[in-house]
Parts: sequence; structure tokens; C-alpha cells
Amino acid sequence: IIFVAGLGGIGLDTSRELVKRDLKNLVILDRIDNPAAIAELKAINPKVTVSFYPYDVTTPLSETTKLLKTIFAQLKTVDVLINGAGILDDHQIERTIAVNFTGLVNTTTAILDFWDKRKGGPGGVICNIGSVTGFNAIYQVPVYSASKAAVVSFTQSIAKLAHITGVTAFTVNPGITKTTLVHKFNSWLDVEPRVAEKLDEHPTQTTLACAQNFVKAIELNKNGAIWKLDLGTSEAIEWT
Repeated sequence: IIFVAGLGGIGLDTSRELVKRDLKNLVILDRIDNPAAIAELKAINPKVTVSFYPYDVTTPLSETTKLLKTIFAQLKTVDVLINGAGILDDHQIERTIAVNFTGLVNTTTAILDFWDKRKGGPGGVICNIGSVTGFNAIYQVPVYSASKAAVVSFTQSIAKLAHITGVTAFTVNPGITKTTLVHKFNSWLDVEPRVAEKLDEHPTQTTLACAQNFVKAIELNKNGAIWKLDLGTSEAIEWT
């Protein structure tokens, strides 16, 4: 598994759950190096080889392809790509779209070079982290919500192209989760200065509860699924 942003709030707990499984390699790509977290993941299950590469999802597509060449040369086989990078700050319009959507599209596009069965590739599985805001917008953060709707739509298209590419795809869409992402953030045009505070009044789930359902979704590996991970539960939703 290659996990983009596997050291974030939900990401790190998901990485902890993944290494407990019968996994050969977990390759974490993240903007910030965290040697203590990598050491912890290695200690959970010494049978899993955990490696880290610095990676910023806003890097150009050519740079992403170059990094993946290095990883594929090392591992030979990669089965799953998890795209998990995300920011929540509607003051940073271009960066929100670049991190939440463009970066995810680029990483997906780059890995198709190695997986696409039309090029002799073996196929693969893409798991994209969306958000419940992708189909139920938090209207005070329309840029963030729209970027997550784009993730859901893009992933549905990838899933429908599986018969051509051999690459299947699905989204996991967390509800409000106790992470640093939601402690304090800016609404679009400051339409609601207390948006983080108001969000905090709603029921939330822990990152661990979300991570456990996240890994279940990966194990189920249902092409085209839109998983809603909210309040410690997992539900496949219909979205047309």
C-alpha cells in the first residue's frame, strides 16, 4: 500500500490499523517527516516493512511520476494507493483545490502509468478520502465542500473506467472527526467567523473509530462504493 498523507490525524490511526493486517509493505508519502510515528508503526508489526518518502501533493505531475518510479523499482508490486491529503481553510482557495483535488488527480494519473492494463500493467485499487461535505456541503466552507464533491465525482468516473484500465476505485467519506483540521479554520469570505466552534457542537467520532471503518472499506474493496464513515459507523450511500 502507498498512503499519501498517512501520518495525519485520521491517516496515522489508519496506518496503525493497516500494519496490524497481513501487509507486506506500507509506503507513506507525507509533507512532514515524523520519525517517531514511523518507528511506532514499525514496532506494531515488524513483519510489515514501513518506509517514508517526503511528498507534497501540489508538486507537478512529472515529479510525482518520478517518485513513483523510485517506489515501484523498490517494491516491484503495489496493490493499493490511498490519497489522503487535505486542508480546511476557505481563505486559501487555490491551495484548497490544489491539495484536496488537483493533487489527488495527479497522483492517480501518475500511478496509472504503472497500473493501466492497456500498457501491460496489472491494475490496482485506489482509495480516495473524501468527506461527507462532498455530498452534504458545510455551506460556510463552500470551497472545501466543493473540492470534496469533486473527489467523489472523479472517483466514480475512475470506478466506471475499471473495465478499460483494470484500476478500481472507491471513496471513504468521514463525518466530523476529532482532528486538528476542525479545531480552528476560516470560512469563505468570513461568512461565519465561529464556524469551527459551531461545528464542535455537533456529535463527532474519534480518529480511531474512523480508521477502523476505513480499513474495513479497504478490505471490502468494493469498486465504485461511496462509504460514509460517521459517528463510528460505516454506510455505503447512493449518490447520483
